[in-house]
Amino acid sequence: MKKVMALLLVSTALIFTACDDDDGNLPTTGELTLNITGLADLGSDYAYEGWLIVDGSPVSAGIFNVDADGKLSQSSFEVDTDDLSNASAYVLTIEPSPDNDPAPSDVHILAGDFSGDNANITVDHSAAIGTDFTSANGRYILATPTDGGADTDELSGVWWLDPAAGPGATLELPTLPSGWEYEGWAVIDGTPVSTGRFTSASGADDDDSFSSTVAPGPPYPGEDFLMNAPAGLTFPTDLSGRVVVVSVEPKPDNSPAPFLLKPLLGQVPMTAAGHTLYDMDNNAIATNPSGMVTR
Repeated sequence: MKKVMALLLVSTALIFTACDDDDGNLPTTGELTLNITGLADLGSDYAYEGWLIVDGSPVSAGIFNVDADGKLSQSSFEVDTDDLSNASAYVLTIEPSPDNDPAPSDVHILAGDFSGDNANITVDHSAAIGTDFTSANGRYILATPTDGGADTDELSGVWWLDPAAGPGATLELPTLPSGWEYEGWAVIDGTPVSTGRFTSASGADDDDSFSSTVAPGPPYPGEDFLMNAPAGLTFPTDLSGRVVVVSVEPKPDNSPAPFLLKPLLGQVPMTAAGHTLYDMDNNAIATNPSGMVTR
C-alpha cells in the first residue's frame, strides 16, 4: 500500500511539473499581417520598415522589400504579444539597408490607428505624409527663358509659372513634412528627365543641368532642355505630345526615376504653343499606396 501511495504521489508531482513547464512555454509573440498595395521597389539600398506605436514610442515590427510587381517579400511578422496588443498605431517608413540606426527615419509613407485588430494605413495620416494630395493642382508653360530671349526652341522647356502674373506661381501643393520633396519631370521618348527638386512653388528648384548658361532661369520650378542631354536623347527637343509630371520624392533618394507618388500629370498637347498655360490633371488617387494591418 505504501508503494502504491508513493507511486501516486510521484505521478501527481510529474503532472504538476509538466503543467508548470507548459505554462512557462506559453507563446510570447503574436502575428502581425500586412495587406498593402501600391508600394514600389526601392532597390538594394533601402527597405520598408514597420513600426508599432506603443505608449507613444516606436517599436520595430519587421523589415521587408517590394519587387517590381509590388509584391511584398514578407507580409507576416512575429511581434511581442504585449507590444502587439498595446499598440495604438502602425507606421511604415523607408530606411537605409543596412540600417545602423534603431530609430525610424524621417521618411514616413503610410500610417494608421488601430481600431480593434485592424489599422487602415494611408499617406494622409498625420504620422505619415499628412496629406493625400487630392487638393494639389497646377499649370505649366513651354518656354526656354535661359537662352537669353532668343525666342527659339520654345517648346524645349517646361516651367511651372504664369508669365502674365509677374510671373507668378502656378502650383498649389501641400507643404511636405521632413523627409520629402517635390520633383518635376518631363518624359521624353519614354525617358523621365528631372527638372529639379523643390519644396516651394514660389522658388527655384535645385537643378539647371540642361538649361542654357546665357541667362538665369526664373525663380520657379522648371527646366530648359537645351544642352547636356542624357544618353539616348537629343537636346533641344520638342515637348509637344509628351508628359510632364510633379512627383513626391523621399529624401534621400537613390533612384533616377520618379517615385511612386505622382500627384500631378500633364499631357502636353500635340499642337502646344510656347508661353501658353496648360492645366495638369490630379493623379493622386491612382498613385497613392494604402493597406490594412491586422494583429
